[in-house]
Amino acid sequence: MAVPVAALCCLLPLLPNGAVPGVPRWLGAPVDWPKVGLLGFLHGCWESLAQGLPTPCLHLVRRLLRRPPPPDRAPARPGVNAFFPVLFAGVLMLPPAAAALVAAPAALFGGPGGRRFRQRQLWNDSQLALCAFAAAAAFHLLHGPQLLLGSRFPAALLPGLAALAAFCLVNGVLVGVMLMLAEDRGADVLLRGACTVCGLPVLVHAAGGLMVAVLWQGPYGAFAALLALLPLSISAWVFAQGHRERDAHQATVQALVQAVEIKDAYTRGHSERVGRAAVLIADQLGMEAERLRTLRFAGILHDVGKLGVATELLRRNGPLSETERRAVEVHPVYGYELVRGIAFLGEAHDGILHHHERMDGRGYPSGLTGGQIPEFARIISVADAFDSMTSTRSYRRGRPVAEAVAELERCSGSQFDPVMVRALIDALAVHDWQPVLPPPPGDCLRAVPDIPLGVPEPVRVAPRRVPAQGGSVPTVGQP
Repeated sequence: MAVPVAALCCLLPLLPNGAVPGVPRWLGAPVDWPKVGLLGFLHGCWESLAQGLPTPCLHLVRRLLRRPPPPDRAPARPGVNAFFPVLFAGVLMLPPAAAALVAAPAALFGGPGGRRFRQRQLWNDSQLALCAFAAAAAFHLLHGPQLLLGSRFPAALLPGLAALAAFCLVNGVLVGVMLMLAEDRGADVLLRGACTVCGLPVLVHAAGGLMVAVLWQGPYGAFAALLALLPLSISAWVFAQGHRERDAHQATVQALVQAVEIKDAYTRGHSERVGRAAVLIADQLGMEAERLRTLRFAGILHDVGKLGVATELLRRNGPLSETERRAVEVHPVYGYELVRGIAFLGEAHDGILHHHERMDGRGYPSGLTGGQIPEFARIISVADAFDSMTSTRSYRRGRPVAEAVAELERCSGSQFDPVMVRALIDALAVHDWQPVLPPPPGDCLRAVPDIPLGVPEPVRVAPRRVPAQGGSVPTVGQP
């Protein structure tokens, strides 16, 4: 509640003269209320547009036409101020208290209903109000309004940069404090909060806000400012749709993983941990962000082919016969067939198909060797074996991380890519690995012998060979 209360205190200078003694003259300057209202309305509309949500205009039209309201949906970037130019234009054109008021309509009209969302929206907009107040105060203290009104450039850029710095500073501190309270971490998280609100997008949006303020106070007024917002609003809307598409991708992946984990309860959580371990390895190798995202999907979905394997074999508490083992080992082919039509997975297809290949060529399903094995598959192979050895399964107990690492090193070069093994070891030196798994149901650990730690032996007869890179995969069992 401290942030909303502080935001309300920022509005005190809007009270009539004399109601709040000791207020500096520049804080109590006359307010152009039509400009405040229009800026607040525009901020609410463009913020909704940038979040991929229905705008207040659409809500108003539906009410006038007595149409039912559109269904609620979550914002594309919850908790993020996705459209900054209008708010920053208010910082440059209005007194501090009035600039803080521009953020209010987004809290009143933006986003879906629900008490939890409304509370978060109130906190976010109170945060923005405090940032706008601090930024406008810095701008006024450096005589920015006079320089801006006279179009004195580049002299007016210095107060503008100071206002932007004040906005980012207050925003970063508030985000950092929120992270400290939510994650129970030390003051070092303040730096992380500052990094989340600074960067090139903020500079671009601030430049857009400066352009809006200059045009608004020019001979063409608000109309020219609205035209200046048009390209920025289109880019923000496209950006929001991209976030929604990524959310849809994530939902698709999670649905497939949940189906696997329902069928094979003993591997619950395994898919997510393999995805995390794969990202640790790739990050150590310097892989770019977009490929990291695809690799994470590949790691999460590496066992999706188990949906085509008999449930009884996946839940077997004892050893498998050779025929049963081959039936399980065909799951990479099933997985490839299942996801090959999902275009956004890209390189993940090869990672899913070949994650059980070995460097010495004795793996499956294609018997690839060394560099013939796709990079994603070599990474997932190490991540999969590492998590399998450190996790408790129905047929054996999990082992300490140090023992699992020693086993990976022993098999490095024959089964695993030495580069990937070394990258995992280096990553584990920085990132703690604590798999959290509930104990298996019943007393199966007492019923099943504790087999020695080790990487499974290669299959003696591999399933039907499949293409190394994409292509059509023959149906298993065909002659």
